[in-house]
Amino acid sequence: MKSFSESYKAAGVDVTAGYRAVELMKSHVERTKIPGVVSGIGGFGGLFQPDLSGMKTPVFVSGTDGVGTKLKIAFLMDKHDTVGIDCVAMCVNDVVCCGAKPLFFLDYMAVGKNRPETVADIVGGVAEGCVQAGCALVGGETAEMPGFYPTDEYDLAGFSVGVVDREKIVDGSQVQPGDAIIGLESSGLHSNGFSLVRKIFRVNEQNISMYIDELGSTLGEELLIPTKIYVKPVLALMDQVTVKAVSHITGGGFYENVPRMLKDGVSAKIEKSTLPQRPVFSLLQRQGNIPEHDMYNTFNMGIGMCVTVSKEDADRAVDVLRSAGQPASVIGEITRGEKEVVVC
Repeated sequence: MKSFSESYKAAGVDVTAGYRAVELMKSHVERTKIPGVVSGIGGFGGLFQPDLSGMKTPVFVSGTDGVGTKLKIAFLMDKHDTVGIDCVAMCVNDVVCCGAKPLFFLDYMAVGKNRPETVADIVGGVAEGCVQAGCALVGGETAEMPGFYPTDEYDLAGFSVGVVDREKIVDGSQVQPGDAIIGLESSGLHSNGFSLVRKIFRVNEQNISMYIDELGSTLGEELLIPTKIYVKPVLALMDQVTVKAVSHITGGGFYENVPRMLKDGVSAKIEKSTLPQRPVFSLLQRQGNIPEHDMYNTFNMGIGMCVTVSKEDADRAVDVLRSAGQPASVIGEITRGEKEVVVC
């Protein structure tokens, strides 16, 4: 007998919709298969057998995050195929900061009503993020929660596990005054600061589809640009250049995240004139009358990740990143001082 509960359906949970969603997402999950995947979706746990050959002391690294209120933009636009990329990006970009290669990812989705096609679109984005990061989507959970979430809304979070040889962990301990800070360009706002973004732009059903000349797109299109996944270019860089520290510029902007890659006795000086000029940031600052400090304390300002290398390795580091398809440039240097960042 097939699983079905008329009573549960009357309470707002349709288990058959869940089965339909799983069938629709299987082709997306298949795209993410890499060596090491042992099981398919549908079991009680995702199985992965890592290849630890060549590692003296393997260390597993994990990272977890969600998409946040950027999801409100997806709801307004009824576009759900990119937020999964954001979810993966926020996790794997953290994992790679210490030099780890992401191995696998699992997502958690809570929905007001299970609409199989929408769920499949979301998972399709998660799968695309995994492909970009070179990791496998080995499982996940979709929870239908009527009465807890509105029927057309959901939340999305996930986590990733990676591995690095202990002797190759990037921890900032080798950072020295005079080292160069390389900035890796962002794709846009990424997935941070959206409560402030939505307040400033007064995002609603009417203006979300409004074309804005300054942006060269509609407001919704700009806001939904998915977070850049830096895993492959950063790992390529680490293979060719000694990387001393990495910082993922997420919530808290430069002022909170850059100090996390510094050791005691050094500071980071960022030259704002070197940062790429993305119109969305200037538009936000102007319309919201936001102080410059608050901009750099909330948004990535065009730089999604910072990498510290020796000054003599800076040019080569930029070349390696650009060859890997990642726009990058020197945006500052390490100086003596307290463990802080100075934007000047």
